[in-house]
Amino acid sequence: MCDEHRTAATPEISVARRRVQPRPYAPAEARQAVERAVSERCRATHTPCDAQALSDALLVASELTTNAILHGGGVTDFRVTVEGRGVCVSVSDRSTALPVAKEPVDPRGRWRPGGHGWPIVCRLARDVRVTDLPSGGKCITAVVPLG
Repeated sequence: MCDEHRTAATPEISVARRRVQPRPYAPAEARQAVERAVSERCRATHTPCDAQALSDALLVASELTTNAILHGGGVTDFRVTVEGRGVCVSVSDRSTALPVAKEPVDPRGRWRPGGHGWPIVCRLARDVRVTDLPSGGKCITAVVPLG
């Protein structure tokens, strides 16, 4: 799933389709947006929210947002939707570099801090896609199962 990145251009989003509310640009804001979207869907469909599935979705949103900030030049867009039995989290940034998993130790055998975010995303999401953006940068979309 995450070993092979599917890359494709995505069309520009028209101004008419953009949301009026501000988008999350920090991990805590991303988690709040995911929790709100999942909770609203559970209320609307009268289904219980699976706490573990929600926790997985919150972690994926946090990791993608953090990686965009640390490695991608900042978050340029964030979207969350609940589709069927999954939550779809999309985070865009300024970098065209593909995410990579780092070795946990350096060449001298010392443990490295960090480098766990991308493997976490790949493990928790059932589908991960990386797409080039026409205006530059990339968008990473991960679909996390909700039970």
